[in-house]
Amino acid sequence: MASDDYSDHHRSEDVKVLHGMGYAQELSRSMSKFSNFAISFSIICILSGGINSFAQALGSVGGAGAGLGWIFGCAISGMFALSMAQIASAFPTAGGLYHWGSILGGRFWGWLTAWLNLLGLITVLGAINIGTAYYFAGTFGSIFGYSGTDTQVVIFVALITGIQALFNHLGIKLTTFLTDISGYIIFATTAVLVIACLYYAPALDVSRLWTFHNYSGDAGAGTFPQSDNMGYLFLLCLLLPVYTITGYDASAHTSEETKNAATSVPKGIVSAVIWSSLIGWLMICAIMLAIPNMDEGAAQGFNVFFWTMDQILPTGLKTVIYLGILIAQFLCGLATVTSASRMLFAFSRDDGMPFGSKALATVSPKYRTPVNAIWTASVLCILYVLLALSLKVGGQSIYVIVVNSTLVFLFLSFTIPLVAALFAFGTPKWPTPGPWAMSAGLYKLVTLLSVVGMAVILFIAVAPPNERVLYIVVGFIVLALVLWFAVENRRFEGPPTGERIEKRRAAIAAAERAVGEKA
Repeated sequence: MASDDYSDHHRSEDVKVLHGMGYAQELSRSMSKFSNFAISFSIICILSGGINSFAQALGSVGGAGAGLGWIFGCAISGMFALSMAQIASAFPTAGGLYHWGSILGGRFWGWLTAWLNLLGLITVLGAINIGTAYYFAGTFGSIFGYSGTDTQVVIFVALITGIQALFNHLGIKLTTFLTDISGYIIFATTAVLVIACLYYAPALDVSRLWTFHNYSGDAGAGTFPQSDNMGYLFLLCLLLPVYTITGYDASAHTSEETKNAATSVPKGIVSAVIWSSLIGWLMICAIMLAIPNMDEGAAQGFNVFFWTMDQILPTGLKTVIYLGILIAQFLCGLATVTSASRMLFAFSRDDGMPFGSKALATVSPKYRTPVNAIWTASVLCILYVLLALSLKVGGQSIYVIVVNSTLVFLFLSFTIPLVAALFAFGTPKWPTPGPWAMSAGLYKLVTLLSVVGMAVILFIAVAPPNERVLYIVVGFIVLALVLWFAVENRRFEGPPTGERIEKRRAAIAAAERAVGEKA
């Protein structure tokens, strides 16, 4: 497309970088810089995690959980995003995290990163779509006789996940068109919500936003167990922003479909986090200020957002806002299917899956999408939802336990390649940074702060009432170690390097001809 800023020269450079890492340009490179930003912005989706988990701010330390806690939590995610962007600029491939871990750390670290990231993406897709199912039950469900029973939720999730997979199947242009729209919907709906909350709030007491109040235990409807340690409760309130501001690795996963990837991808990662953090803070603060009575609001538990809207908003305006949020949540799931399928495709391309890798790495010549990976990721999500809502542990659905485990899996999959890159930076493994880069000193500082952030995330993710999360995480890592030393260490070669890249030249050319990619 020589007519725009993406010239034949720029396209040639993108493909040259990809060929240099041993891969063919099978996917359609048609995503703009905005589209790359929008897919991460859509997955972060402050209208999903920020609203569905709002009680974690109020039910811990009160208004300060929004005014101060959101800022601290977003700072943690921001450190991860900056460090990730530096690597993404140098290694712009689909399944970025997996490749970074392999190239910069070694086969085992890449393999472990892939499984942690895949597990996190599949379960977070389930969490997003289950959240959408419950949100629909609480807003428009009564119109359709939908109350949100476990059976109804499974059917609802299967339906919308299938639609999300179909849109992904039909090509990245359709997907990016929808996620671009999602970006605008999130901006517009959030703006209307913020203005409505501030306008219809019974009173505006801004001191709420830095006032600490202990709402643990019964005072917060059991959102968190009773505790008198305000420092501990403040750390727990960080679960809201840290859970919400994640998913920006989607920009890296779609590198091979993004124009000028070495600069567009890192900018997409960082800008998605910055805008989501800023707009999300305004939204969270506005909702907190709109609560008619803090004690009564905290007593609502996870229903506090709906209770507040019922108390202050006219019915018509509330319906419009609810509809915008519902659409944004659906498109959040659609973007997550994109991210999960590209990760599965990239890992399978290097024979990472124990079976079916060849099929999962197949790209449709017609749609230029990894259709088998798309539908496999979607089916795995539906199966996870079915099992998670069916199995109970101590009277509690394992869904709650696994969702909290998701946070650990995702951020561990971020941390492994970031630490590997820190040690590889400036060595033969990574001699020079990409075109988007911080200074060496700043980059190393940011990465070290990310590691500190990971320690905080691990602590709050396994704190009561989520003690079982630690068992799941440790159990998975032990199982992974057994599988690696028993099987994968001898079988899995990892991404191509050195002579293996040279030997793949003919295969690369054949793969590109098969999907109609012009030389």
